[in-house]
Amino acid sequence: MFTGIVEELGEVTAVENLGDASRFRVRGPVVAKGAQHGDSIAVNGVCLTVVEYEDGEFTADVMAETLDRSSLGALAVGSRVNLERPMAVGARLGGHIVQGHVDGTGEVLEREPSENWEVVKISLPARLSRYVVEKGSVTVDGISLTVVEAGPGHFAVSLVPTTLGLTTLGVKQPGDPVNLEVDVIAKYVECLLGDRARKDTG
Repeated sequence: MFTGIVEELGEVTAVENLGDASRFRVRGPVVAKGAQHGDSIAVNGVCLTVVEYEDGEFTADVMAETLDRSSLGALAVGSRVNLERPMAVGARLGGHIVQGHVDGTGEVLEREPSENWEVVKISLPARLSRYVVEKGSVTVDGISLTVVEAGPGHFAVSLVPTTLGLTTLGVKQPGDPVNLEVDVIAKYVECLLGDRARKDTG
């Protein structure tokens, strides 16, 4: 489990096409330090398993389904990525509960700069819109964010200078894809209420 608090802005140093999968090599000295084979690291919000690690870099294999359901397939050598290690038991939950299981992708629609922050509008697949509410939580490229506006087919987040400077959202431009993970609690509530309704009418 992750919290959506990005630890490090890493860089893709190699991409190997494996046919039905890809192998990414990522430079991230902070998250790679002490990494072991089989450990999890979130890359732009996608939970990946460490295959190899050395000299501040780690490699991870990404299967075709993950490439199809996320924006990782668009990564190339030199791409900057948000990195986070799993939350340690007993640590503070600084963001919200993030699984690293991407629900879909969106696209940066527009950026509205201000003196001390920036509002970024992002497209939202229709099937995910019911889980995104104003003042609720959403994960964008692995970043835990608060929704400041939720509208038909889109939502907006307000980014402080720290987020702009330390994550990929500081440089994403209109048209760029982003990974989206909605609040898992909302999905569980929907599932439980749906079961209850079926029992009541069954």
